[in-house]
Amino acid sequence: MTTDYLIAIGALIGLFSIPAMLSGYADERRPTKAMAAFILAASILATGWILDPSRYSIAELPNVIVRVIAYMMHS
Repeated sequence: MTTDYLIAIGALIGLFSIPAMLSGYADERRPTKAMAAFILAASILATGWILDPSRYSIAELPNVIVRVIAYMMHS
């Protein structure tokens, strides 16, 4: 379940960093913090996948997030 948390947290950070990057480009400023968050998200996702590569694929990502949310709601 630990790798599920890593995948879900990485996806969440990555999801929030994309609008911040687009906002920075639209305002003609450098989105350094948003890029750093995106790199952090990519490294967290990669760590989760490296720890258990046979369990995860791109198609499995929604199921992982649903499992984490369900586990948090039942805890």
